[in-house]
Amino acid sequence: MAMPDEQNTPTPDQPLNDKPELDTAAVWLTDEEKLAAAHNEIAALKDQHLRAVAEQENIRKRNVAEVQSARDYASRDFAFALLAVKDTLEMVLKDEQSTPEQLKMGVDMTLKNMVTAFERAKVKEVKAEKAKFDPNLHQAMTQIESTEAAGTVLQVFQKGYTIADRVLRPAMVAVAKAPEVAENSST
Repeated sequence: MAMPDEQNTPTPDQPLNDKPELDTAAVWLTDEEKLAAAHNEIAALKDQHLRAVAEQENIRKRNVAEVQSARDYASRDFAFALLAVKDTLEMVLKDEQSTPEQLKMGVDMTLKNMVTAFERAKVKEVKAEKAKFDPNLHQAMTQIESTEAAGTVLQVFQKGYTIADRVLRPAMVAVAKAPEVAENSST
């Protein structure tokens, strides 16, 4: 009778194996069974791949729809804020009995509504008067001789605006330049 240690001890022609030998009928499959198992595995992997590709496509489509919705919604909010401005202007135009002071008050109220709409939409006015000329924010329309430092904005022809730190419209300005030195002409 063989001892338990002797059963697992390999002979010189057997490879070392830490596991006890299993029934060879369960371990060895026929070629047809191996092929069928490989086909099943391939089919399962194809199905996983197709599902992953479909999920990625669904995510892409969902992201595109969300971006478009965000754009539409952003402009919707701004348009809604401008409705108050439009309503006020229409009321002022319909009113035929107002005094100039009342009309001015209506225009002032309209301007306040527009400023509020701009603030909500992150539209900010570019501060240009007496500022150093910045080609990213200002558009120089002319240069004026001045005692001010060269490159200082002296006059604003049209205000500029930014939206969320991007230039919406540059300010159109006149910029200071050093006065020209008059030459002495002695003849």
